[in-house]
Amino acid sequence: MPATKDATHRNQPPSRPPRRFTLWREVLTAYAAPALMAGTPGIVTGRWDLVVAACTSIAGTSAVVALLVGLWLAHGGQPRPWTTTAPRAALTTALVITTVGAAALLGWFTGQWIPAHTPVPTAPWLERLRIDLPLSTALATTIVTLRWRGSITPPPA
Repeated sequence: MPATKDATHRNQPPSRPPRRFTLWREVLTAYAAPALMAGTPGIVTGRWDLVVAACTSIAGTSAVVALLVGLWLAHGGQPRPWTTTAPRAALTTALVITTVGAAALLGWFTGQWIPAHTPVPTAPWLERLRIDLPLSTALATTIVTLRWRGSITPPPA
């Protein structure tokens, strides 16, 4: 009797090649998604400060972080070897901790240090940066890293 193929593999579609990582598309998405998700509730509830924050500090931070992380990961078309071989969760965790730490310091600096040491008065939007910057950074870094990592082909074993 001839050998037959395993029945579990018979009905599965052929695997698709990984989708290309296009940085401008990631940056555009990183801006539009938080602007819509945070701005819509602001419009519905009439909180115009939230609408302004959604389009500036929240979405702007996400777009800048997506650009910087995407450029760093792509590394001029030749990614660093450890970024392609490290486990996806470990790479994402390392980048999120690093970028969120930098964003938290920047948020503290702009929200606390600048008003205390310069003539710039304390304002509610400066206080928001302590939350907006790290949160936007965490989301953008996670999404861009996972999408970038999903777009590369695994190195030969």
